[in-house]
Amino acid sequence: MKKIIQIYKKDQQHIVGHIRGMVNSLPKDFLKESRSIFKKHKYIDMIYSVDSEYKQNSPSIHRHKVTQESLGSDKSQYFTNLNLKHNDVFISSPYIHQTSGKPSISVIHRVEDTYYVMDINMIFLLEELRLIEYNSLHASVIKFVYIFGASILGLISFFLIGYGAYILIAIMLSLSVNDFLHDVFKSIVAVTIGLAMFDLSRQVMENEVLFKSFHKEEEREFKMLGKFLISIIIALSIETLMVVFKIVLDDYRNMLSAFYLLLGTTIMFVGLAYFKKSITYTEEVEEA
Repeated sequence: MKKIIQIYKKDQQHIVGHIRGMVNSLPKDFLKESRSIFKKHKYIDMIYSVDSEYKQNSPSIHRHKVTQESLGSDKSQYFTNLNLKHNDVFISSPYIHQTSGKPSISVIHRVEDTYYVMDINMIFLLEELRLIEYNSLHASVIKFVYIFGASILGLISFFLIGYGAYILIAIMLSLSVNDFLHDVFKSIVAVTIGLAMFDLSRQVMENEVLFKSFHKEEEREFKMLGKFLISIIIALSIETLMVVFKIVLDDYRNMLSAFYLLLGTTIMFVGLAYFKKSITYTEEVEEA
């Protein structure tokens, strides 16, 4: 909703001009010609009329249904502060529609003593005006691939977390304490990697599927990669700690291997810090 409002405010003059032109081009009888209006303008969700006493005097005509529940209801709270003359058009501020749950605006057009009200889906409106990404066949195919891939990653993450829980339960139920630390760390690593993969799956789903059309952040891919790297480095750090403990308990001759593993993990920490610093600096330069 926040992104939609930002886009709306940025291009409000252009959007308002388009809506006013659209309203003036509509047939005179909005209700009888509602089917053709819906067919021509896919961003219009609902049409109804209100009489001079501010009571709804028509059914609510939706795109795929007609409802009678609001017929005769009092709409005075929406009209008392309006001073519309014949053929005037009023456009409301953005809000969340109570029926669809989508960001919407209401357009009121007065024709003599009748007020025609249209609820407009802002997402479809901004798509129509090419202010957000237009849903083409190419975009739909890409979206399907991302959904499929993210779903597989999510499924793998559930299996890894489940495997970590299985190992932990096995340790708790087992009477043997052989290789206890190894099994505990194995459970921790499995859960950590599972969470990292789940976070990656969530990031892909949010940035490439659900909210891709609402914003075009140039750095979002780097942020997503950074969060994934943090989870992987945590898993590697736990694995390094496990190796060090095993060497301390079993054989000091392999301490050099543990040192190299620890050194590699530290280098990844330094690389991630530089990576995050570079992104932050780029964002500050762009804002300035």
